[in-house]
Amino acid sequence: MNTPSSFTPSDCPVGPDSLTQITRRQTNPTRWHGAGWTDFAGALRAAGVDLLESLAACGAFATDAGGTAYGMPHGMVIAKSAQQISSLLKIAQRFGVPVTVRGGGLTTEGESVAFGGVLLDMTGMSRVQTIDAGALTVRTQTGIFWHSLAEELRREGLDYLSAPLNLTSTVGGSLNVGGIDVNSPRLGCSADQAIALQIVTPTGEIVECSETENAAQFQRAILGYGQFCVITEATLKIRRYTPVRMQYFYYSSLTTAVEDLQRLDRDDASDYSGILTIMDSAVNLLVAFDSDEREAAFNQRWKAQLRGHGELGFALRALPRYLLQPWKWPEALYLLRRKKQLFPEFRRPEYVRDGLMQDRTVVFSRAVWKYWGSRQMVIPDLATSAEKFVAAVTRGNAVCRKYFPHYTLYCVGIKLRDDHKPHYELSCIPPDAEGWAYGCEFEPMMDRVYSRDHLQSFKNEIYDIGLDIGASYYRFGGMMKGYIRRAFGDEMVDRHLAMKQQADPAMILNRNVVF
Repeated sequence: MNTPSSFTPSDCPVGPDSLTQITRRQTNPTRWHGAGWTDFAGALRAAGVDLLESLAACGAFATDAGGTAYGMPHGMVIAKSAQQISSLLKIAQRFGVPVTVRGGGLTTEGESVAFGGVLLDMTGMSRVQTIDAGALTVRTQTGIFWHSLAEELRREGLDYLSAPLNLTSTVGGSLNVGGIDVNSPRLGCSADQAIALQIVTPTGEIVECSETENAAQFQRAILGYGQFCVITEATLKIRRYTPVRMQYFYYSSLTTAVEDLQRLDRDDASDYSGILTIMDSAVNLLVAFDSDEREAAFNQRWKAQLRGHGELGFALRALPRYLLQPWKWPEALYLLRRKKQLFPEFRRPEYVRDGLMQDRTVVFSRAVWKYWGSRQMVIPDLATSAEKFVAAVTRGNAVCRKYFPHYTLYCVGIKLRDDHKPHYELSCIPPDAEGWAYGCEFEPMMDRVYSRDHLQSFKNEIYDIGLDIGASYYRFGGMMKGYIRRAFGDEMVDRHLAMKQQADPAMILNRNVVF
């Protein structure tokens, strides 16, 4: 792990005389001291905003999905309308009280944990307002979970375009960070599906914005990590619903699998594509289709060119390797157990009929949360241009091997919009990517509780790879905040900081996530 030469023990936020041999790039931010809280709370209630201050209400939000960052707000507000949020932010600006916005709480770096101040729970705004089947658009409040939006759309024979793999995240949270799906190589990230937004600025103005109306605010809202506004409503592009047919190809080489994935993306050979692995021992390239015609074209033109194998072919090739290396038999047994757990989940008869996955929303969300979640969850990631992605994946895989006995990698491409650079500045999309960007999540399978220092050291080594090769990151904030300036450079960070200071004079909205 590379350590900045300027680091001294006094830089450690835990204490100047503690853990002097263990460098910490970032731990929990300093808790807001609470000055003026009583007056602020009184002003908020006078304005008709319900503020909950009980231990039970605040304690429900003490951590996020990562389970390594813990903090308590002084009080919390359940979002009800843009007008209510406007009142909250105007009063917070006046009293200098930080406001942390939370959707599904699926952050892993403490981004949605409030270290004092107010926590704004956006799931109170979860209504679908209008569905336009002719124009293929939906207008929705952004505190809605993606699986709830999908249920509303399916009743009309419609579907979302691109959403996060875990559908228990909210629409607003995804628009703030990107939202990557296995159809992102074709359709882009979730944020790219937004046509228009209603936002509340940090000073409380309610603004409608789009590519043509208040375009600068629209660009900062999308992939803005909650620094420039609270997104309260969104008009999203949607599509006709189709069931999905999946094909799986198994590899023992990460490099080969990634090269085949990128080739499929360049050739527009499938409707869905991505890689999920069990360590680097079983690398699964999944390919899926919305129509028989698309699948037939793939089978005729591209399938034979892939260097992966079917399940049986992969097993026959792996068997001699493990027979000749008995010290790897525990790994082979783990692969078999994992297969026995996962495969039935992807093939449950209530969701998969006649070889067609009727509801990938349920299938993937159930599997992701049931078999990848645990008491702790750390998912450092790297996002690169297509040319750098093999190096990022293989180097990150070596770090996973070093720290954990079992882990998974999730690799996917992101089709970039032609005018992507103004929208993607200071985001997970690397500035040198053209056509497609690629991301890999490095996720340990944790069957026991690890110390935070072990987890932080692991994440630091992944993030250091990003610095070395010039990559970006999906998860800003929290305990990787110290990397942002080093990754993006002073010029870009200072420019965005100046925009933040202009938009948010008291710097109260989602503090310590980026700035």
